[in-house]
Amino acid sequence: MQQRPQLPPRQTDEVGGEVAGTRKGSVFQPDVQSKPPFLSRAFIVDVSTKQQEFEALKARVDQLETELRETEATGHWPPPGFYSTYHATGGFVMGGLAAALALLVNVIGAPVAGKQSLELIRVYLTFPLGEQALQLADPTRGSNAITDGMILAFGCCLFLFTGMLLGVPLQVVLAKFNGRASLVKRLIIGAVLGLVLWVVNFYGVLSWLQPALFGGNWIVDPQYLPPWVAAGTHIVFGLSMALLYPLAQFSHLQHPAEKS
Repeated sequence: MQQRPQLPPRQTDEVGGEVAGTRKGSVFQPDVQSKPPFLSRAFIVDVSTKQQEFEALKARVDQLETELRETEATGHWPPPGFYSTYHATGGFVMGGLAAALALLVNVIGAPVAGKQSLELIRVYLTFPLGEQALQLADPTRGSNAITDGMILAFGCCLFLFTGMLLGVPLQVVLAKFNGRASLVKRLIIGAVLGLVLWVVNFYGVLSWLQPALFGGNWIVDPQYLPPWVAAGTHIVFGLSMALLYPLAQFSHLQHPAEKS
């Protein structure tokens, strides 16, 4: 039986596709200019995908640049000018600490003047409670000792809260006009602000407001609260605010990138 001559195997690439070319004898010369159809399609798909991804990235970059321009146009950090919100918040916190120091001085100094330790709180509570606040924690009254103690504790908390409120304007004034002054200058300004605060609160507000609401004027009555005690309490409060001022002073820490 006559055997058919064996044909040379077709030349294929690495993935099994036929490669165009010419054969001279036993040597196959591929056509370098020709490309397998499936490689051409894969190349086109890959380029198209990358092009779409590139366009999406460009659109995202444009969006980010727009957002950055809007942010720079609407807000700055640090805020330009006087940062009043920060100083008001700092004054609220520092006012509570300064009020605690003023109350401590009164508690220690009251027995020296022949008064009870919380005499200031009793007089202070006449604003919401009236004349009955003067009888709180009276040694001759033993029936309501626990209740009186709770009311006095509430009065201490109310005193501290009032100090927090009054600390806001003092801190703003210290930051506005004091700047980075020395400690001595800050203490002088704080003492003056404390005296101004005492005059305004006692003789500008409480002298007519307490009689109108409760029918008495116990806070400004020297019999219950001598003026020098009230003035000294406010001076201690102002000095404490001046002493604590650096703790609430605004300081913008620059990032190394901003410095460069």
